[in-house]
Amino acid sequence: MQELHDAPLAPLTTFRLGGPATRLVTATTDDEVIAAVREADDTGTPLLLIGGGSNLVIGDKGFAGTALRIATAGFSLDGTALELAAGEVWTDAVARTVEAGLAGIECLAGIPGSAGATPIQNVGAYGQEVSSTITEVIAYDRISRETVTLSNEECRFSYRHSRFKAEPERFVVLRVRFGLEDADGLSAPVRYAETARVLGVGTGDRVPLAAARETVLKLRSGKGMVLDPEDHDTWSAGSFFTNPILTDEDFAVFRARVEERLGADVAPPAYPAGEGRTKTSAAWLIDRAGFTKGYGTGRARISTKHTLALTNRGGATTEDLLALAREVVAGVRDAFGITLVNEPVTVGVEL
Repeated sequence: MQELHDAPLAPLTTFRLGGPATRLVTATTDDEVIAAVREADDTGTPLLLIGGGSNLVIGDKGFAGTALRIATAGFSLDGTALELAAGEVWTDAVARTVEAGLAGIECLAGIPGSAGATPIQNVGAYGQEVSSTITEVIAYDRISRETVTLSNEECRFSYRHSRFKAEPERFVVLRVRFGLEDADGLSAPVRYAETARVLGVGTGDRVPLAAARETVLKLRSGKGMVLDPEDHDTWSAGSFFTNPILTDEDFAVFRARVEERLGADVAPPAYPAGEGRTKTSAAWLIDRAGFTKGYGTGRARISTKHTLALTNRGGATTEDLLALAREVVAGVRDAFGITLVNEPVTVGVEL
């Protein structure tokens, strides 16, 4: 294991924000990951897990403890069964499954971060979620102090949520197993309307795998959602806020607020989210509350390509970012009565 002291963490995050860690350990095997976690637990040392750093907002003061960077490698295909080490670069793994002619995660191309983070957040985009293909997650259980295998059901997946997110101090993801589909080189059925429109097909149709992946990458790039070191619009955590899910009663109140503010002819986005529940669009809320693309004058601003992405324009601090996030949350709440929830994990700070 590599070990550094007073180590900068900002370079390990897609925001390029955050102060140093007292100690930074880089683990390249599962055994090294477990050893580092056990050492921290045995000594009562605060522990921060870092994968691709695409879902982290670290405070300017940094992290007083051990930051464990999980840099394990492992990509294994057995028929349609895929196993990824937690440290595998997610977007590279997606590309390899497409090259192998297997469907199921092709529309999750271009998402930054590591494979081990995908079950934690139940990563999803463009009509796919990892929960639909994950079969098992291998993790170290910090309570029982043993390696465990959790089935899909035991992971308790829901929209941008899982058991791992609900119990953040318990599990350390080591490996993730997926069940993919051999559809003779075709994608899974296209579920996202925008993707279908660009591909020129109907929702539910299948297309060549490479076409699905390339279309998603093009759409993400157009929204600043594919990392580019030269483009500050991509210095972000992707979507900073989750899409609100409202009860029928709350959605009725919300629609009344929309009518009052924007007029009777304006209908907010509404998507079924289970019995008695409706999901609406955080991006729509932000835009209609007056926070348009490029909003802000400081070093942290809304992306010029997508209202859901808050960005570091270079030289920003975490407090700059949080001040912008708080302004957006307050503005949306005042306009529509809905409180947005941040998607990235905050470390040493609160929104």
